[in-house]
Amino acid sequence: MSISHARAGLWGAAIALIPLSGSVAHEIVGNRFFPATLTIDDPGVNDELSLPTVDSFKTGDIPPVRQRDVSGEFSKRITEDFGVSFGSTYSFLNTVDPTLAGANGFQNLETTFKYRVFKDPAHEFVMSVGLSVEWGGTGDSNVGAERFNTYTPTIFFGKGLGDLPDTLSWLRPLAITGQVGYAIPARNFTTTFGIDPDTGAQTTDTEFHPRVLNWGASIQYSMPYLKSSVIDLGLPDFINHLIPLVEASLQTPISNTLTSGTLTTGTINPGVLWVGNKFQIGVEALIPINRQSGTNVGVIAQLHLYLDDVDPHGIGKPIFGGPVQPANPFPRN
Repeated sequence: MSISHARAGLWGAAIALIPLSGSVAHEIVGNRFFPATLTIDDPGVNDELSLPTVDSFKTGDIPPVRQRDVSGEFSKRITEDFGVSFGSTYSFLNTVDPTLAGANGFQNLETTFKYRVFKDPAHEFVMSVGLSVEWGGTGDSNVGAERFNTYTPTIFFGKGLGDLPDTLSWLRPLAITGQVGYAIPARNFTTTFGIDPDTGAQTTDTEFHPRVLNWGASIQYSMPYLKSSVIDLGLPDFINHLIPLVEASLQTPISNTLTSGTLTTGTINPGVLWVGNKFQIGVEALIPINRQSGTNVGVIAQLHLYLDDVDPHGIGKPIFGGPVQPANPFPRN
Protein backbone atom coordinates (compact mmCIF):
# COMPACT_ATOMS: atom_id res chain seq x y z
CA MET A 1 0.00 0.00 0.00
CA SER A 2 1.42 3.40 -0.96
CA ILE A 3 2.00 6.07 1.63
CA SER A 4 -0.41 8.38 -0.20
CA HIS A 5 -3.20 5.87 0.36
CA ALA A 6 -2.22 5.56 4.00
CA ARG A 7 -2.47 9.31 4.47
CA ALA A 8 -5.95 9.35 3.04
CA GLY A 9 -7.00 6.84 5.67
CA LEU A 10 -5.22 8.39 8.63
CA TRP A 11 -6.63 11.85 8.05
CA GLY A 12 -10.01 10.89 9.52
CA ALA A 13 -8.32 9.60 12.65
CA ALA A 14 -6.17 12.71 12.87
CA ILE A 15 -9.29 14.88 12.99
CA ALA A 16 -10.20 13.13 16.22
CA LEU A 17 -6.82 13.55 17.83
CA ILE A 18 -5.51 16.92 16.73
CA PRO A 19 -6.78 19.54 19.09
CA LEU A 20 -8.84 21.74 16.88
CA SER A 21 -11.43 23.37 18.43
CA GLY A 22 -10.61 21.26 21.02
CA SER A 23 -9.50 21.92 23.87
CA VAL A 24 -8.95 25.61 24.00
CA ALA A 25 -11.46 27.10 26.39
CA HIS A 26 -12.04 27.41 30.12
CA GLU A 27 -14.89 29.08 31.89
CA ILE A 28 -16.23 30.06 35.32
CA VAL A 29 -19.99 29.63 35.82
CA GLY A 30 -21.08 30.28 39.39
CA ASN A 31 -18.66 28.27 41.53
CA ARG A 32 -17.72 26.02 38.61
CA PHE A 33 -14.43 26.28 36.77
CA PHE A 34 -14.51 24.47 33.40
CA PRO A 35 -10.87 23.82 32.45
CA ALA A 36 -9.47 23.54 28.95
CA THR A 37 -9.65 19.93 27.82
CA LEU A 38 -7.30 18.35 25.32
CA THR A 39 -9.35 16.62 22.60
CA ILE A 40 -12.71 18.37 22.60
CA ASP A 41 -13.51 22.04 23.02
CA ASP A 42 -15.24 23.50 26.06
CA PRO A 43 -18.10 26.01 26.06
CA GLY A 44 -16.06 28.98 27.33
CA VAL A 45 -15.08 32.16 25.51
CA ASN A 46 -11.78 33.48 26.89
CA ASP A 47 -8.33 34.80 26.03
CA GLU A 48 -5.87 31.92 26.08
CA LEU A 49 -2.95 30.20 24.41
CA SER A 50 -2.32 26.47 24.03
CA LEU A 51 1.38 26.09 23.23
CA PRO A 52 2.54 23.50 22.78
CA THR A 53 0.11 20.63 22.41
CA VAL A 54 1.92 17.44 21.43
CA ASP A 55 0.60 13.98 20.63
CA SER A 56 1.84 10.64 19.35
CA PHE A 57 -0.18 7.67 18.08
CA LYS A 58 -0.30 4.94 15.46
CA THR A 59 -2.99 5.24 12.82
CA GLY A 60 -5.36 2.48 11.77
CA ASP A 61 -3.87 2.19 8.28
CA ILE A 62 -2.34 -0.97 6.85
CA PRO A 63 0.57 -0.79 7.44
CA PRO A 64 0.11 1.63 10.36
CA VAL A 65 1.76 5.05 10.38
CA ARG A 66 3.29 6.64 13.47
CA GLN A 67 1.96 10.20 13.62
CA ARG A 68 3.37 12.88 15.90
CA ASP A 69 1.88 16.36 16.04
CA VAL A 70 2.98 19.66 17.52
CA SER A 71 0.29 22.33 17.56
CA GLY A 72 -0.62 25.71 18.97
CA GLU A 73 -3.79 27.74 19.24
CA PHE A 74 -4.47 31.34 20.22
CA SER A 75 -7.95 32.46 21.31
CA LYS A 76 -9.00 36.10 21.56
CA ARG A 77 -12.22 37.65 22.87
CA ILE A 78 -13.74 40.32 20.66
CA THR A 79 -16.43 41.00 23.26
CA GLU A 80 -17.08 39.29 26.59
CA ASP A 81 -19.25 36.65 24.87
CA PHE A 82 -17.75 36.42 21.37
CA GLY A 83 -14.28 35.23 20.45
CA VAL A 84 -12.14 33.86 17.65
CA SER A 85 -9.29 31.37 17.70
CA PHE A 86 -6.51 30.49 15.27
CA GLY A 87 -4.79 27.12 15.24
CA SER A 88 -1.97 25.39 13.38
CA THR A 89 -0.49 21.87 13.56
CA TYR A 90 2.76 20.42 12.25
CA SER A 91 2.69 16.64 11.66
CA PHE A 92 5.46 14.06 11.42
CA LEU A 93 4.51 10.78 9.70
CA ASN A 94 6.78 7.73 9.94
CA THR A 95 5.95 4.36 8.41
CA VAL A 96 6.80 1.03 10.03
CA ASP A 97 7.61 -0.32 6.53
CA PRO A 98 11.19 0.72 5.66
CA THR A 99 10.35 0.60 1.94
CA LEU A 100 7.87 3.47 2.33
CA ALA A 101 8.96 7.04 2.85
CA GLY A 102 7.59 9.16 5.67
CA ALA A 103 6.54 12.79 5.45
CA ASN A 104 6.12 15.91 7.52
CA GLY A 105 4.42 19.27 7.12
CA PHE A 106 1.68 21.60 8.28
CA GLN A 107 -1.97 20.64 8.44
CA ASN A 108 -4.47 23.22 7.19
CA LEU A 109 -4.92 26.35 9.26
CA GLU A 110 -8.14 26.51 11.27
CA THR A 111 -10.20 29.41 12.54
CA THR A 112 -13.05 29.05 15.05
CA PHE A 113 -15.67 31.68 15.84
CA LYS A 114 -17.56 31.12 19.09
CA TYR A 115 -20.43 32.91 20.81
CA ARG A 116 -21.68 32.15 24.32
CA VAL A 117 -25.47 32.13 24.14
CA PHE A 118 -26.50 31.09 27.66
CA LYS A 119 -25.03 31.04 31.15
CA ASP A 120 -26.82 29.93 34.34
CA PRO A 121 -24.53 30.35 37.40
CA ALA A 122 -27.04 28.85 39.84
CA HIS A 123 -27.09 25.56 37.94
CA GLU A 124 -23.49 25.76 36.63
CA PHE A 125 -24.68 25.48 33.04
CA VAL A 126 -23.26 27.19 29.96
CA MET A 127 -23.85 26.82 26.22
CA SER A 128 -22.11 28.29 23.19
CA VAL A 129 -22.38 28.00 19.42
CA GLY A 130 -19.51 28.18 16.99
CA LEU A 131 -18.28 27.82 13.44
CA SER A 132 -14.89 26.32 12.59
CA VAL A 133 -13.32 26.83 9.18
CA GLU A 134 -10.47 24.64 7.97
CA TRP A 135 -8.79 26.65 5.21
CA GLY A 136 -8.07 24.27 2.34
CA GLY A 137 -4.72 24.56 0.60
CA THR A 138 -2.93 26.18 3.56
CA GLY A 139 -1.32 22.90 4.61
CA ASP A 140 0.80 20.23 2.96
CA SER A 141 -1.01 17.56 0.96
CA ASN A 142 1.70 14.98 1.75
CA VAL A 143 0.44 14.86 5.37
CA GLY A 144 -3.22 14.68 4.36
CA ALA A 145 -4.18 18.38 4.23
CA GLU A 146 -7.08 18.81 1.82
CA ARG A 147 -7.20 21.43 -0.94
CA PHE A 148 -10.72 22.61 -0.11
CA ASN A 149 -12.34 24.33 2.88
CA THR A 150 -14.37 22.45 5.49
CA TYR A 151 -17.02 24.25 7.57
CA THR A 152 -18.14 22.85 10.94
CA PRO A 153 -21.01 24.49 12.84
CA THR A 154 -20.90 23.24 16.44
CA ILE A 155 -22.82 23.40 19.71
CA PHE A 156 -20.83 23.34 22.99
CA PHE A 157 -22.18 22.85 26.50
CA GLY A 158 -21.01 22.40 30.08
CA LYS A 159 -22.91 21.35 33.21
CA GLY A 160 -21.58 21.14 36.76
CA LEU A 161 -23.30 19.04 39.40
CA GLY A 162 -22.91 21.58 42.19
CA ASP A 163 -26.70 21.92 42.52
CA LEU A 164 -27.10 18.34 43.79
CA PRO A 165 -28.66 17.91 47.28
CA ASP A 166 -26.55 17.53 50.42
CA THR A 167 -27.07 13.77 50.42
CA LEU A 168 -25.05 13.62 47.18
CA SER A 169 -22.50 16.28 48.06
CA TRP A 170 -19.58 13.98 47.14
CA LEU A 171 -20.81 14.13 43.51
CA ARG A 172 -20.86 17.93 43.35
CA PRO A 173 -17.30 18.22 42.03
CA LEU A 174 -18.37 16.30 38.91
CA ALA A 175 -18.97 18.16 35.66
CA ILE A 176 -19.85 17.14 32.11
CA THR A 177 -18.93 18.98 28.92
CA GLY A 178 -19.72 18.12 25.33
CA GLN A 179 -19.85 19.23 21.75
CA VAL A 180 -21.71 18.24 18.58
CA GLY A 181 -20.56 19.51 15.20
CA TYR A 182 -21.34 18.77 11.56
CA ALA A 183 -18.35 19.00 9.18
CA ILE A 184 -19.33 20.10 5.67
CA PRO A 185 -16.63 19.91 2.96
CA ALA A 186 -16.79 22.62 0.30
CA ARG A 187 -16.15 19.96 -2.36
CA ASN A 188 -18.28 16.82 -2.66
CA PHE A 189 -15.65 14.73 -4.43
CA THR A 190 -12.19 14.79 -5.98
CA THR A 191 -11.30 12.96 -9.19
CA THR A 192 -7.70 12.11 -10.00
CA PHE A 193 -6.34 10.73 -13.27
CA GLY A 194 -3.34 8.47 -13.70
CA ILE A 195 -1.68 5.83 -15.84
CA ASP A 196 -1.74 2.10 -15.08
CA PRO A 197 1.95 1.08 -14.90
CA ASP A 198 1.20 -2.41 -16.26
CA THR A 199 -1.07 -1.58 -19.21
CA GLY A 200 -0.36 2.08 -19.88
CA ALA A 201 -4.11 2.76 -19.84
CA GLN A 202 -5.48 5.91 -18.23
CA THR A 203 -7.09 5.38 -14.83
CA THR A 204 -9.69 7.45 -13.01
CA ASP A 205 -10.10 7.52 -9.22
CA THR A 206 -12.93 9.40 -7.51
CA GLU A 207 -12.89 10.04 -3.76
CA PHE A 208 -16.11 11.27 -2.16
CA HIS A 209 -15.73 13.63 0.79
CA PRO A 210 -18.30 12.74 3.45
CA ARG A 211 -20.16 15.04 5.77
CA VAL A 212 -19.14 14.01 9.25
CA LEU A 213 -20.73 14.28 12.70
CA ASN A 214 -17.95 15.29 15.12
CA TRP A 215 -19.12 14.60 18.65
CA GLY A 216 -17.60 14.10 22.03
CA ALA A 217 -17.88 14.65 25.76
CA SER A 218 -15.86 14.77 28.96
CA ILE A 219 -16.60 13.84 32.54
CA GLN A 220 -14.33 15.44 35.13
CA TYR A 221 -13.93 15.50 38.91
CA SER A 222 -12.58 18.80 40.20
CA MET A 223 -10.41 18.63 43.30
CA PRO A 224 -10.30 22.48 43.46
CA TYR A 225 -14.11 22.45 43.56
CA LEU A 226 -14.12 19.75 46.25
CA LYS A 227 -11.91 21.87 48.49
CA SER A 228 -13.51 25.28 47.86
CA SER A 229 -17.22 24.35 47.58
CA VAL A 230 -17.77 20.98 49.28
CA ILE A 231 -15.23 20.04 51.97
CA ASP A 232 -11.54 20.64 52.69
CA LEU A 233 -10.06 17.19 53.36
CA GLY A 234 -6.66 18.59 54.22
CA LEU A 235 -5.07 16.98 51.17
CA PRO A 236 -1.64 18.05 49.85
CA ASP A 237 -1.75 21.25 47.80
CA PHE A 238 -0.67 19.39 44.65
CA ILE A 239 -3.72 17.08 44.89
CA ASN A 240 -6.05 20.06 45.38
CA HIS A 241 -4.96 21.37 41.96
CA LEU A 242 -5.85 18.18 40.05
CA ILE A 243 -8.85 17.47 37.82
CA PRO A 244 -9.02 13.79 36.75
CA LEU A 245 -11.13 13.35 33.63
CA VAL A 246 -12.13 11.08 30.78
CA GLU A 247 -12.83 12.46 27.31
CA ALA A 248 -14.30 10.88 24.20
CA SER A 249 -13.70 12.31 20.73
CA LEU A 250 -15.62 10.58 17.92
CA GLN A 251 -16.47 10.99 14.24
CA THR A 252 -19.33 9.42 12.29
CA PRO A 253 -19.67 9.90 8.50
CA ILE A 254 -23.30 10.78 7.82
CA SER A 255 -23.71 11.44 4.10
CA ASN A 256 -21.77 11.28 0.80
CA THR A 257 -20.16 8.13 2.19
CA LEU A 258 -19.74 6.06 -0.99
CA THR A 259 -15.96 5.75 -0.58
CA SER A 260 -15.62 6.44 3.14
CA GLY A 261 -18.21 4.14 4.71
CA THR A 262 -20.15 5.06 7.84
CA LEU A 263 -17.99 3.51 10.55
CA THR A 264 -17.59 5.62 13.70
CA THR A 265 -13.96 6.19 14.68
CA GLY A 266 -12.32 8.00 17.57
CA THR A 267 -10.65 7.63 20.94
CA ILE A 268 -11.44 7.42 24.66
CA ASN A 269 -8.99 9.55 26.61
CA PRO A 270 -8.45 9.17 30.37
CA GLY A 271 -6.08 11.65 31.93
CA VAL A 272 -5.51 14.42 34.44
CA LEU A 273 -5.10 18.20 34.50
CA TRP A 274 -3.10 20.25 36.96
CA VAL A 275 -4.53 23.77 37.14
CA GLY A 276 -2.81 26.85 38.51
CA ASN A 277 -3.76 30.52 38.65
CA LYS A 278 -2.27 31.40 35.26
CA PHE A 279 -1.72 28.12 33.45
CA GLN A 280 -2.55 24.44 33.40
CA ILE A 281 -0.78 21.26 32.30
CA GLY A 282 -2.63 18.21 31.03
CA VAL A 283 -1.83 14.71 29.81
CA GLU A 284 -4.15 11.99 28.50
CA ALA A 285 -3.93 8.55 26.94
CA LEU A 286 -5.46 8.11 23.47
CA ILE A 287 -7.27 4.75 23.39
CA PRO A 288 -8.71 3.84 19.94
CA ILE A 289 -12.30 2.58 19.98
CA ASN A 290 -11.67 0.15 17.11
CA ARG A 291 -8.96 -1.05 14.70
CA GLN A 292 -9.77 1.65 12.17
CA SER A 293 -9.13 4.36 14.79
CA GLY A 294 -5.59 3.27 15.64
CA THR A 295 -3.38 0.31 16.45
CA ASN A 296 -2.10 1.13 19.92
CA VAL A 297 -2.54 3.54 22.83
CA GLY A 298 -1.22 7.02 22.09
CA VAL A 299 -0.64 10.05 24.29
CA ILE A 300 -1.40 13.76 24.19
CA ALA A 301 -0.05 16.53 26.44
CA GLN A 302 -0.57 20.28 26.61
CA LEU A 303 0.61 23.50 28.26
CA HIS A 304 -2.27 25.97 28.39
CA LEU A 305 -1.93 29.64 29.41
CA TYR A 306 -4.80 31.72 30.83
CA LEU A 307 -4.08 35.06 29.15
CA ASP A 308 -6.97 36.73 30.97
CA ASP A 309 -5.05 36.04 34.20
CA VAL A 310 -1.55 36.58 32.81
CA ASP A 311 -2.42 40.09 31.53
CA PRO A 312 -6.06 41.02 32.38
CA HIS A 313 -5.60 44.67 31.31
CA GLY A 314 -3.73 43.96 28.07
CA ILE A 315 -3.79 40.95 25.77
CA GLY A 316 -6.11 39.16 28.20
CA LYS A 317 -9.10 41.51 27.94
CA PRO A 318 -11.75 41.75 25.21
CA ILE A 319 -11.03 44.09 22.29
CA PHE A 320 -14.32 45.85 22.95
CA GLY A 321 -15.01 46.37 26.64
CA GLY A 322 -12.95 46.46 29.81
CA PRO A 323 -11.54 43.58 31.84
CA VAL A 324 -14.07 40.99 32.94
CA GLN A 325 -13.90 38.25 35.55
CA PRO A 326 -10.77 36.18 34.84
CA ALA A 327 -11.28 32.45 34.47
CA ASN A 328 -9.32 31.63 37.61
CA PRO A 329 -10.08 28.35 39.41
CA PHE A 330 -8.86 29.62 42.78
CA PRO A 331 -10.05 32.52 44.92
CA ARG A 332 -7.84 35.58 44.90
CA ASN A 333 -6.19 36.57 48.19
